[in-house]
Amino acid sequence: MARSERTTAAPATPRDGVPTVLALRDVTKVHGDVRALGGVTLDVRRGELVAVVGPSGSGKSTMLNIIGTLDRPTSGTVSVAGDDVGTLSDDALARLRADHIGFVFQHFHLQAGATATENVADGLLYAGVRRSERQRRAVRALERVGLGHRVDHRPHQLSGGEKQRVAIARAIVGDPTVLLADEPTGALDTASGSAVLALLRELHAGGTTVLVITHDLELAASLPRQVRMRDGLVQSESSSDAAALAAAIRGTS
Repeated sequence: MARSERTTAAPATPRDGVPTVLALRDVTKVHGDVRALGGVTLDVRRGELVAVVGPSGSGKSTMLNIIGTLDRPTSGTVSVAGDDVGTLSDDALARLRADHIGFVFQHFHLQAGATATENVADGLLYAGVRRSERQRRAVRALERVGLGHRVDHRPHQLSGGEKQRVAIARAIVGDPTVLLADEPTGALDTASGSAVLALLRELHAGGTTVLVITHDLELAASLPRQVRMRDGLVQSESSSDAAALAAAIRGTS
């Protein structure tokens, strides 16, 4: 099959009837002599809230970039919302990202001279949405994250937590299937980080699948499912009582 074609298959459905929206099978990534991923297999079902946790260099951000189709694996297969991304052209991958994936990064990546509305509207640039409709949806997304009173503010007029909320609004403005958050609280103080985490929980409660990349063990422990990575591999997975796991982590640190 030519790489420009788009192969769509129904997502795998486990016995509980919830479809799998992300599926990695034996995924590797090699940069020169460095093996960043050594054969990762992972499934994320629709509506999950998952923490991918591990130390620096564990491969978690590399995996996120591959899941988000910002990078291609060296080997293995990746499926996003039923699409085998290995069969897609660069243009088709851009459409897939616009249709299904929202990104939240640690350092916000907002345009300094643009208003909050303009920054959020940029999240629809590749979705074929007219400018007036982009603006309308951007305001609605900002209201959804509690920033309806900041729509005309520029980044220098916003706190760190507000900047991250703008970034989250930009990520969700296209109503993505999956929200990928890479260290979303890493650049924030404790109070702002807690508020952003509460917002991610709220989005998850509304039906969004959320994957959070973090090195923060307590943050990971507060989420329903943890995937632990080390040396480019999934070391373990667990679902936990958040309070009990957080207490255990504090007790062994």
